[in-house]
Amino acid sequence: GGGVGGAGGDGEGRQEDLPKLRKEGEKEEKLVADQRDADINARAEKLEKDLAELEAEGAKADVKRKVKDGAEREMATLRKRADAEIERLDNVFDRFQNLKVQDLEGDELLYRELSRRYGVNRLKKAGYNPNGYEDIEDMISKETDLDAVIIATPDFWHAPHTNLCLKAGINVYCEKMMAHTAEAARSMVVAERESGKLLQIGHQRRSNPRYLHALNNIITKAKIPGRITNINGQWNRAVSEDLGFPKRYEIPAETLQRYGFKDMHQFRNWRWFRDLSGGPISDLGAHQIDIFNWFLGTGPKSVMASGGSDYYSSREWYDNVMAIFEYDTNDGPVRAFYQVLTTTSAGGGYFEQFMGDEGSVKISENPSLTKVYREDRAPAWDKWIDLKYLQQPAMPPPAEDATVDVRGTAPLVAYDLPVVLNKPLHQPHLENFFGAVRGENELNCDGAHAFESEAPIFKVNPAVAARTTIEMKPEDFKA
Repeated sequence: GGGVGGAGGDGEGRQEDLPKLRKEGEKEEKLVADQRDADINARAEKLEKDLAELEAEGAKADVKRKVKDGAEREMATLRKRADAEIERLDNVFDRFQNLKVQDLEGDELLYRELSRRYGVNRLKKAGYNPNGYEDIEDMISKETDLDAVIIATPDFWHAPHTNLCLKAGINVYCEKMMAHTAEAARSMVVAERESGKLLQIGHQRRSNPRYLHALNNIITKAKIPGRITNINGQWNRAVSEDLGFPKRYEIPAETLQRYGFKDMHQFRNWRWFRDLSGGPISDLGAHQIDIFNWFLGTGPKSVMASGGSDYYSSREWYDNVMAIFEYDTNDGPVRAFYQVLTTTSAGGGYFEQFMGDEGSVKISENPSLTKVYREDRAPAWDKWIDLKYLQQPAMPPPAEDATVDVRGTAPLVAYDLPVVLNKPLHQPHLENFFGAVRGENELNCDGAHAFESEAPIFKVNPAVAARTTIEMKPEDFKA
């Protein structure tokens, strides 16, 4: 739906695309038909085997009839979906049979077909055979047996797409940020509650085994940091140019406007426009500020921030933001600092560091940046090393002339977390979602909990604009 992309542009480029499209269409129709026949034959063979096993077990006639009816429904669905796809392809390619080159300029139907095929072909190369749609309502109306949908469209489309799917009885995994406004995010929680379906928000660190180990074992059980007093987090990125596009792939203006974009520049760079997203504090900061709230088990009582559009003249949102969140926890007050910069990659990467009076936990999706540091006043950590909570590195011998300035502190000893993630970073969170859909586990980040964690993030940009501290109210965290 909102995440449209694909072909278009100059007549010469589209003239080249047309015969290729016709030829590929004929080939695809045959592939669809062949796959349909293969799938139906395989299901028929399985049915025959199942019935033979039931006969051998002495199953009653009504049991065998139920199995047969279920298999026949599956085969009918396979046939119906394949035949509908063949009919759609016929209609599309009949449309192009008599086109002339000048007719191709700005032809939205050709654009839509080329765009749809691009996404479908990418998935086919990965071994899948999906049906492709431009419009989400079209997909929902035709794919009547969907269990789940993954929403990966621009932020301002998250709520409309998520709510549409939930109301249709489909479980949803929606990438973070939930939406570009708090009101839109609230509507997602309401739709989740009213539909009774699952909504997982893509705060993927909540399913990362290293983050779970840090929270559950290092901080909660072992209390290795002692009393946490401060948090520091950052995500700094180097200067980047606005995304451009080849002229021949320009999307028709009518299509862009239908999906909420003024022009191609806005479509390609939607993260920087105020009506379409929350800017870098939402795009990058939401990942990490969520960890502040998750690890502390509460939201902040206030938000203050500074930032500005200091570097890029073509972007609406602030290109740098520095925010302070103040928390009241059971162990005392905590202040958390977060910065997101888009003009420098300096500063040591992206991480969250929880600092206490006995140690600190610095954690990142980049394992090389993850360390646990021990303060001299902390009790011995031998127990936690024996329990495999921590891994002690080999200690180099101290330099003979090593001295410590009386104004400073000796470097802290760094320990490692003995937990490895050998999967793409987003995979455990998706696995958690699919497991919940199958009834095997609970969600790690449902819509209601995600909203509570994102509530203070929605206050950062207003705090920058107002140049003031915003006090959080209980109703800010409720949906």
